[in-house]
Amino acid sequence: MADYSVKYRASQRTLHRVFYPRFREKFPWMPTRVVKGAYRGAVRRARSFRMLRKRGRAHTDKPMIRRITIVYSDRQDWRFEGGVVKLRTHLGWVELHYRNNRLLRRHLYRGWKQVKELKLKLSGRKIVAYLTFTKGFEVEYSPGNVVAVDVNEDNVTVSVFSNKTLADVYRVETSLGRMVIAYAERRRRITKGYSTKKREVRKELRRLREREKKLDTLRKA
Repeated sequence: MADYSVKYRASQRTLHRVFYPRFREKFPWMPTRVVKGAYRGAVRRARSFRMLRKRGRAHTDKPMIRRITIVYSDRQDWRFEGGVVKLRTHLGWVELHYRNNRLLRRHLYRGWKQVKELKLKLSGRKIVAYLTFTKGFEVEYSPGNVVAVDVNEDNVTVSVFSNKTLADVYRVETSLGRMVIAYAERRRRITKGYSTKKREVRKELRRLREREKKLDTLRKA
């Protein structure tokens, strides 16, 4: 389904029309909502693969599925209660006992709400469960309170206005300018005498992770 979605940019509805009869014929015992979760996973993988290919980071003509992922898209087929994750399968309800987790307890007992989707990944003899929580917040603001951010070559300047009056100014040194010069020199050494179309050259340029490190510096600032 992931290959089909990449080739035809298929949506979940299209995958259901094309593949559902095949699943019902080959796996008549499989819960319908698990099949729907497979549609959702295939569309996500295809979207991610197209993005990587657009950035030149995909080295194959189709996505590779390295780990088995099962998506339960509806709460009718899974429950989370009493320290156990319960799943509806063709064999009935099964229980997964999880380890104690401080971050999980924080979300369970502080007003967060679980979403309908549950994602499971098989990792050796273990099962990794991905639980998602949401929480609504009410934000009050005044039009006279403004934070202005100016991103420069070597620094980020933040101006804070309270009641339309400048209250404070912060300046954060990022050294991004020196980083740009350093990466330019590295790229020059790597590509000297070679074409950037060569696979080895592109591989060395990707190892620099220039874009990721620059964005990381700006976001941290």
